[in-house]
Amino acid sequence: MACIKESRPTGNTIVIGLESSPTNLDPRYATDANSYRLAQLLYNTLIELDSRFHPVPNIIKRFANPNDTTYVFHLKEGIQFHDGKELTSKDVKYTFDCILNPAFKSPHFGAFEKIDSIVILDKYTVKFILKEPFAPFLINLAVIGIVPKDDMQKSEDSFNITPVGTGPFKLAEFLHDERIVLNANADYFDGRPKLERIIFKIIPDSTVRLLELNQGNVHLLQNDIPPDLFPFLEKKDSLKIVKRPGTTYSYIGFNLKDAILKDKRVREAIAYAIDRKAIIRYILKGLATPASGILSPYNWAYEENVNVFEYNKEKARNLLDQAGLIDTDGNGPQMRFELTFKTSTDQLRKRIAEIIQQQLKEVGIKISIKSYEWGTFYSDIKSGNFQLYTLSWVGITDPDVLYYIFHSSSIPPQGANRGRYINKRVNMLIEEGRITLDMNRRKNIYSEIQKILALDIPYVSLWYSTNVAVMNKSIHGYVVYPAGDFFSLKDVWIEND
Repeated sequence: MACIKESRPTGNTIVIGLESSPTNLDPRYATDANSYRLAQLLYNTLIELDSRFHPVPNIIKRFANPNDTTYVFHLKEGIQFHDGKELTSKDVKYTFDCILNPAFKSPHFGAFEKIDSIVILDKYTVKFILKEPFAPFLINLAVIGIVPKDDMQKSEDSFNITPVGTGPFKLAEFLHDERIVLNANADYFDGRPKLERIIFKIIPDSTVRLLELNQGNVHLLQNDIPPDLFPFLEKKDSLKIVKRPGTTYSYIGFNLKDAILKDKRVREAIAYAIDRKAIIRYILKGLATPASGILSPYNWAYEENVNVFEYNKEKARNLLDQAGLIDTDGNGPQMRFELTFKTSTDQLRKRIAEIIQQQLKEVGIKISIKSYEWGTFYSDIKSGNFQLYTLSWVGITDPDVLYYIFHSSSIPPQGANRGRYINKRVNMLIEEGRITLDMNRRKNIYSEIQKILALDIPYVSLWYSTNVAVMNKSIHGYVVYPAGDFFSLKDVWIEND
């Protein structure tokens, strides 16, 4: 690898390697990490979040909150969509009317169902009236890019691959599972980006991604990097590495309707049988910290005093015995039962799956690993076609995300309760947390929710990833965000020494 001639970014264009293609570039539907991150470059939101996850204006000049259920947004004037049409109040109303239409089947419906009405006051002023106080309303707005109303009825079916936004970049080409090309938006209201073009190359194989980086065909990789190769990367004079603790949460999900996995003792046994610390140390090379739940220690609502499952094979075996799943031949080849474990084709993810497979085998659980390209894998998870799977949550800001993930009304397509978890107490608490504006009371509510989830085990918490970006030294201005966002690409420039 070291003898291959290297090249630097040229022509004010950078190439970024991605593990998988975004599944949908329509922000009203996008839920996977790469779709969300690219949408940040194509669209603008009413609200964005600062470094402490506090809501601040994006395409608005200001907003008013005259009472607990009313929000009035004053748009900046002259903001243009990529087709040259001006963004106005009607586009804002249209965007959220779509999400609130049950027939539209937006996965973001649950985040905005408290909206009672949206009123256009004038061309640049729009009012949202809520049914009741809704604490995460402003933060939720930071996820949804505004789409144009004009002529959308003619292009709804293709908008996910031919999007039109107001963001710093506009789509030039989208070849699924091959590449996405973005060109600078010369008319961007917040100043033209310094880069002329960004090319996202879809490279599922992590080794190939590193070869492309080493050859100079790729200029930046963020995460999805084999940890074993960091010593090699750190010796490369042409590269620089930036690390930052992250909030991305990795977990194992269960199908709670499964005949075996609906027994909590089985889920507890699986949690005890996985040696997370060993995986972090030897496979991830320390680039993660053990997780206790979806909310990371950087979140204001994080609760540290929850039940955790430290590695303990004997406890795992005893729980399986109690569940009546006896190991009839002790340490012999016969397993207690078999489960299918789904993951993507990424080499690191497959390797982690193989380690988990071996660890579960030691307590008598046979695991059959099924790896799929990203689109197929993600489709299976969303449809509930799994027993076990591993995935990560990115971009967690407000704890109300627990509604989207665990409330019984959030079963797909209404949300991301993919394992079909149902707990009436959790439902009640989540609903209470949504209408409680007092921060101390909200923290107490989410503290109890986290404690219940840690006991019910709809997920096995694995780790919070450390975000790592490896890039050519000629790239400047790139910021590594806790959630792995691509926001800073609008401010990146190339400067060859």
